[in-house]
Amino acid sequence: MGRDKATLPLPGGATTLVEHVVAVVGQRCDPLFVMAAPGQPLPPLPADVLRDEVRGLGPLPATGRGLRAAAAAGARLAFVCAVDMPLLTVELIDDLVRRAVQTNAEVVLPWDGRSHYLAAVYRTELADRVDALVAAGERRMSAFVDACDAQRIVMPDSGRCRMSIPRPTCGYPHSLGTDR
Repeated sequence: MGRDKATLPLPGGATTLVEHVVAVVGQRCDPLFVMAAPGQPLPPLPADVLRDEVRGLGPLPATGRGLRAAAAAGARLAFVCAVDMPLLTVELIDDLVRRAVQTNAEVVLPWDGRSHYLAAVYRTELADRVDALVAAGERRMSAFVDACDAQRIVMPDSGRCRMSIPRPTCGYPHSLGTDR
């Protein structure tokens, strides 16, 4: 792709992907964290920006750090999403959180034959589990989800929140909002 997805403009050019996703997630989640690579330029955001300690390790260590920050803020659950979700809606967030509360489990959104680990609700108490996986050399979000009590919940039109653009090979920001 040649550039950072977070700062890609949405059609019309007035808002970037990260600004849009933060605006949507911020309607439902407080506090709101954005995970970013070290030195990654971001526009001003109404969220706490947490930087990866090491660039390029992917979303697993960043998710653990975000879950820990959310737990420290008093949250029991955290909605985690990728920055490349321009059609993300508050209704999808509401549905995922509602199902996480009903099942007392992590809720991951499957679509198009694969699980989207960055369209999910995780319990903040699992930060230590993420840390243990990372310490053991694991970098795959699927390893974390497999180690949890995750439920894959299929929802109508859930795939519409994604955008077909390539993923960068290094860590990219994702929003981590919390629901108390």
